[in-house]
Amino acid sequence: MKQTIASDIIALRHELHSKPEVSNSEYQTAEIIKQYIQQHNPTEIIEGIGGAGLAAIYQYSDTGKTIVIRCELDALPIQEQNEMSYRSTNEGVSHKCGHDGHMAIVSSLAKWLDLADFNAGKVILLYQPAEENGQGAERVLQDIRYAGLQADYVFALHNLPKEPMHQILLMNKGFSAEVQSLIVRLTGKESHAAEPENGINPTLAVSQITAQLADLNVPHPEEDTFAVLTPVHINVGQPSYGISPGTGEIHYTIRTWNKGEMQLLKSKILKSIAEISEQYKLQHDVEWLEYFPASINDRDSNELVRKAAIVNGFNITEKDYPFKFGEDFGWYSDHYKTSIFGLGAGMNTPALHNADYDFPDELIATGSAMFKAIIRNALDE
Repeated sequence: MKQTIASDIIALRHELHSKPEVSNSEYQTAEIIKQYIQQHNPTEIIEGIGGAGLAAIYQYSDTGKTIVIRCELDALPIQEQNEMSYRSTNEGVSHKCGHDGHMAIVSSLAKWLDLADFNAGKVILLYQPAEENGQGAERVLQDIRYAGLQADYVFALHNLPKEPMHQILLMNKGFSAEVQSLIVRLTGKESHAAEPENGINPTLAVSQITAQLADLNVPHPEEDTFAVLTPVHINVGQPSYGISPGTGEIHYTIRTWNKGEMQLLKSKILKSIAEISEQYKLQHDVEWLEYFPASINDRDSNELVRKAAIVNGFNITEKDYPFKFGEDFGWYSDHYKTSIFGLGAGMNTPALHNADYDFPDELIATGSAMFKAIIRNALDE
């Protein structure tokens, strides 16, 4: 079924693309969205949710379901390589994950919701900050004003390059991985490089830790015990050749399919670090950061997404296991009935987080049609 979208929504997407802001700085982005939404008579707009977040509420009665449609405000610290007319004007920052497109899709619902005559229920367009660093969804949930909205369902989508354009990807087990990052700090004692025996050099411990953690990888996504441990930064000492270093750091990001496997993996990591640190007489410290809970789709919510795809005549792909990347939508999965689905962005579209990526405008109509059908079906329950 061919879908169309109004030119003002494409213009909005291009404006958002040209003015990107990184996590926790998205106040201009939220203001652009607010100015657009106000033209379409929401019942209420709540600003500053979870930081720069925004919630536009369309209430039809005091009874019925409350449906949240969530998108993300933030861009990435990546320099724009494209040369189109709406390229990023903020040096070193650009929308390379498609959040500008996601915002345009959700904003396209405002005009429709303004004219809708649902007999009951409430729809909330939620513009969430700080998805890329995993902080935004948790802060939104901690905001008493959001909690007071008492959502029944929360829905979202994510565009997916290298999947057929307009394809709807349904995830039966979950949409994205459980992801956690960590920093391992090792402290020994500096000494003269000519007399390393007078110090405690952490280099061998660093190499042994990375080797042992590599053995914990289970790189088979079809397995429930799937685990990927990626070292992203290692630092030992400094380029000063008369000094045997006394400190070292290893930075990792790790991922599994669920909380249980993540807790088991973390315990194995801590055990290895403690044993190796003791072997080399090093003090050690582990800092955990940038946590993304697994995004788990419940059956009822997934069925509403499936019905929306069918009524719109979109092709559906069933995925056997989640995507390996992190998505902080998982915070909502812990509290509400949720579903996040994939929207194919084209086989030739550059990958997410690539410097030459740009969200395809033709996806806006597809995403908008999906959310309209989801809202209708959910409010009719």
